[in-house]
Amino acid sequence: MQRRGQTAVLAVLAVVAVAGCSGVAPLPTPDAEPTTEPVVTAEGPSWNVTVTRVIDGDTVEIRYANGTAETVRLLGVDTPETPPNTVSPGEFEGIPDTEAGRDHLMSWGTNATEFAERKLAGKQVRLVVDPESDRRGGYGRLLAYIYVDGENFNSLLLSDGYARLYASEFRLRDAFATTEATAQQERVGLWNFEYVAGDPFENSTRSLFASLFIRNSGTVRRPRR
Repeated sequence: MQRRGQTAVLAVLAVVAVAGCSGVAPLPTPDAEPTTEPVVTAEGPSWNVTVTRVIDGDTVEIRYANGTAETVRLLGVDTPETPPNTVSPGEFEGIPDTEAGRDHLMSWGTNATEFAERKLAGKQVRLVVDPESDRRGGYGRLLAYIYVDGENFNSLLLSDGYARLYASEFRLRDAFATTEATAQQERVGLWNFEYVAGDPFENSTRSLFASLFIRNSGTVRRPRR
């Protein structure tokens, strides 16, 4: 009985040794560090990766060239939650905490997810981490920018009204704040909320929006689809 147990242990060690010699990598973990060396750019360390899954408008799963998997939370932006999560109108300046406001944000959360799927799913993109930001956020997700077709996708979410600026420290914060303000002024995407007559929040929220938007502008810019 003892000899049989020793034989089993030796067999397991042999398999491990063979795997190590053959160069077979262990199965990736969702939040593993990349083992490939980054390319150092002006924006920060950078990797060419493939987007394997879009979770929602601001969260994706990617795969490095060596097969390592990672969950990425897009740095500096926040898209509205989608079911079964609960939206928080208080986080989106000017959107009232009413049924209409919550429905509006939930709809735009779905729009943001669909936009990310069209732009990112299955694509090879450039992943960049910001030296001035925390490396990881909640749930251990990597915080990063994604560049697709030469554009900063995080910034694109803001300019097209799919997201708000997420308050944190990162190098592009001022540029992102300007982009968000322009989207608010031009009533792009989620910032183009239609008020319902008789809504108890209507007058106070309209006044807040009036202070955000350009008063003499009657145009509403459409987000990219």
